[in-house]
Formats: sequence, structure tokens, C-alpha cells
Amino acid sequence: MPDLKDFALCDIDWDLTPEHAVTMYLEWGNNDWHSQYPPVRSKVDTSRYFVVDSWQRPPVVRLVRRNSEQCEDLFEMSLPEDLLEDFYAAHGNWRGISAPTPALKDWLKRALGQG
Repeated sequence: MPDLKDFALCDIDWDLTPEHAVTMYLEWGNNDWHSQYPPVRSKVDTSRYFVVDSWQRPPVVRLVRRNSEQCEDLFEMSLPEDLLEDFYAAHGNWRGISAPTPALKDWLKRALGQG
């Protein structure tokens, strides 16, 4: 299994949320060319972003690579214990896929040497 630091040189879109990714890659024509995330033009348009999967306990952090043809999990780890309280404060016991909290984004950026 790869280590988080293996992705230190990846171009990660820190502001892309799961909702924006669905709009960009799965619901073509549903977004504006002038928006922050314009429509995808081809399968070479690729994004890398983090999500938190809280369908299980503890929640899992994933680095996702998505294009118009597929979605691939590049890396997965349990949410760090010291960030669980922050996550639950933001999301409660909600189960689903969400964007990382600001505290988790900061932790990930530091872990990758990008922040």
C-alpha cells in the first residue's frame, strides 16, 4: 500500500469537493463555462482531490483521481485520531462522502509538504 508522502508531488485540487466533482464529471452540461470548475472537455481532463468516507467507523480519508471515464482511489487511510473530534463536530454522525474539514486539509497539506 502506498504511503501518503508518495503523493507529495501530485497536483491536488484542494478546493474540489465531491459535489463539484459530480457536476464536472458525471453531469455534463450542468455547470457554467465561467464557473470555478468549467465542464470537462475530454478524458485527459483529470482531477485529484481528497474525500472523507464516513460510511464506516472510523471514517476513511481517500485521495481520488477522476476523469470522465473512471474514478480511482489512489490512497486510503483512517482519519487521524486527533482529527476525529473536528470531523464529528462538523458532520455529526452523518454517513456519506464529504470534503475534508479545514483542519484535515491543513493536516494533509503539512503531511504532503504542500502547506
